[in-house]
Amino acid sequence: MIDEIRALLTRHLPGREVRSITKLGEGLDNVAYEVDHEPITPGSPVALGSLIAGGSLIAGGSLIVRGSKEADPAARAEAIRREAELLAVVARLSPLPVPEPVFADMDAGFLAYVRLPGVPLISHPVAEPARLAAPLGGFLSSLHQAPVAEMEKLAPHDSFPLASWRDDAERDYRKIVPHVPTAARPLVEDFLGRTPPAEPPAGAFCHNDLGGEHLLVDVRASTITGVIDWTDAAITDPACDLALIYRDLGPEIFDLTLSHYGARFDDADRERATFYARCSLLEDLAYGLTTGASLYTHSALAHLTRTFR
Repeated sequence: MIDEIRALLTRHLPGREVRSITKLGEGLDNVAYEVDHEPITPGSPVALGSLIAGGSLIAGGSLIVRGSKEADPAARAEAIRREAELLAVVARLSPLPVPEPVFADMDAGFLAYVRLPGVPLISHPVAEPARLAAPLGGFLSSLHQAPVAEMEKLAPHDSFPLASWRDDAERDYRKIVPHVPTAARPLVEDFLGRTPPAEPPAGAFCHNDLGGEHLLVDVRASTITGVIDWTDAAITDPACDLALIYRDLGPEIFDLTLSHYGARFDDADRERATFYARCSLLEDLAYGLTTGASLYTHSALAHLTRTFR
């Protein structure tokens, strides 16, 4: 894929020296690379593929170039187009930094954006996680209160019955049960044996994959420096976003985040958030074990007992 990225950079950023291309990692949907290139003078025209023309890039020497793993060309092109347009809207909504698109190549299935500072929370825990609660609460308030009628033009509706969530989680668990600590198995199996919560009453605009791998942080300052990967953004249950804070930062930070959350969130919402957190942890553990993505495995196992207790 590196040769393909070099060709893309030649086409979209002509005349700029590429110093290095380094693979950062990959998830279920995308593969990400960091590109160190010659700084671009502020105001220089940069074409955004066939989507937008005449954009500009701030001075700097580092881009993230992300390639879609979608095999269907039409679906891949639509996903890239939608995310590039979505990011422009999210930048106006979000009180936290989000990626700034530089070019979007729908045919090739790549999106490039200015690298945000910071490192992923999943692999770099902060010393004072409580300091993340207020910005996360404000960020989610802004997202979840965005007008649905406007956001659904850019983000699809994403809703699955909670019974389907539970069934998927049970299938994941059966695949990985030998790797689950013996002492934790009764907690997981008790959860899987319960009736799922009631369905949510309505949806809101959500990031929809707000795990620690998509939160960038300054470790020393214990601050959030960016929110990345908006591929899965959707109109869905806002408890899904809060759920991943519960899973990755724990119940205490979840409660602190809610104290800064300006939208309505009642006991039924809390029950669903806990439910989603547990299902998604089993999904991440299964993903890590079946693909060899050890970061997901280690994170899920580290948070297993507190998420299911």
